[in-house]
Amino acid sequence: MSANSLSITDALVDFLRESGLEQSVLDVQIEEAWPKVMGATVAKLTRSVEMKDGMLYVRVSSAALKAQLFENRFQLVSKLNEAVGAPAIKDCRILG
Repeated sequence: MSANSLSITDALVDFLRESGLEQSVLDVQIEEAWPKVMGATVAKLTRSVEMKDGMLYVRVSSAALKAQLFENRFQLVSKLNEAVGAPAIKDCRILG
């Protein structure tokens, strides 16, 4: 491989970024990472996880869980961004 050649991964990332699809792919990855990062109990109490314009919207069925997630939202954002390897989430909203 020459010094000017890209790996397939780098080429794909460049393509996604240039085509404007990178955020859409990250959005799906965040939604899929939720149960893995948060665990089975939280996943069972979660009604929906959606990404829109860098904002994560999480709907839960428990007031206690809502309060706990709200308190820890900055750590939550950090863990999920780490799981996908990019700063996909700028902020999050925890909804009941």
